[in-house]
Amino acid sequence: MKFMTATLVLFLAITISGPVQAADYTLKFATLAPPGSTWMNLLEDWGREIERRSGGRLELKFYPGGVQGDEPDVLRKIRYRQLDGAAFTGYGIGSIHSPARVLEFPFLFDSYEEIDHVRSELMAEIETGFRDNGYELLGWMEVGFVYFFSQHRIEDFEDLKKRRIWLWQGDPLGQAMFAAGDLAPVPLSITDVYTSLSTGLIDTVYCTPLAAIALQWHTRLDYMSQLPMANGIGALVVAKRFFDKLPAELQQVLRETGAQASRELIRATRADNATSLEVLREEGMEFVMPPESLDRDALLEMRDQAAAQLTEDSYIPRSLYERTRELLTEYRSTPAEGTTTAHGAHD
Repeated sequence: MKFMTATLVLFLAITISGPVQAADYTLKFATLAPPGSTWMNLLEDWGREIERRSGGRLELKFYPGGVQGDEPDVLRKIRYRQLDGAAFTGYGIGSIHSPARVLEFPFLFDSYEEIDHVRSELMAEIETGFRDNGYELLGWMEVGFVYFFSQHRIEDFEDLKKRRIWLWQGDPLGQAMFAAGDLAPVPLSITDVYTSLSTGLIDTVYCTPLAAIALQWHTRLDYMSQLPMANGIGALVVAKRFFDKLPAELQQVLRETGAQASRELIRATRADNATSLEVLREEGMEFVMPPESLDRDALLEMRDQAAAQLTEDSYIPRSLYERTRELLTEYRSTPAEGTTTAHGAHD
């Protein structure tokens, strides 16, 4: 009797719950964001929201922490259909639609408000640029204002010329800026930076406060410049071939949840970068090279030299760069309240 009762209960449980349904579509998505980081936690929230909104028909399978390689590796795997999408920083974005990198041009923006204003004016054509190159831009994000971090005290650019500075290998924007600054960097994949700091191959890097902690680079570094160079950009991207095979309602889910996730990523990134500065200070990081100690005209001249090279090479169209400058001039001519400048920035 007990056996029959147990059998009946099991039968009813299976009948009521039914078989576990596999998703109709799986989006294989790579990111450099380490597990447990602010970025990865929010990306996982995005994945859960997609599954909920799609009723389980669409799922995201994440590959975090650079397990699929550096951003050029990820782009290659997307082309070979081994991956379907990724969260890219400026380097990867530039390989898809390089004009978008005008939004992270060094020494161009002084506040988040300026960045938000210009981005809102340019986003429609940036989205079109992604689509024309075989990708759908699901959401725009950022990694934050970028600074130099070093194992040695740096007071000015003459000190930087003595340092073994990491350059993200193959990055045209980074190459142009280092050349304009007469710096001789060490090109490396981002996945090789931590090891190279440990071995002494490099002694200086550039990144955001949040990235320095998330990637554990700060454990090998002692000094951080107070000079904000650029606001690093990011994007949630999916291959158009994957997007186009989705039913219209699932395309809408991806678009809407991607937009929401990107807004949350920007908000959290800005807040956590501010918090990370305090964490670094508490852990003994020494802040050096304040902007007021530098020749701002020389910095702007360096920027303009890099811009001349990049526009000549059509990496960033000259017309777009000039329009961005015009948008900034117009915005700065209008008094605004509550402007949030970067740490150490000045007008």
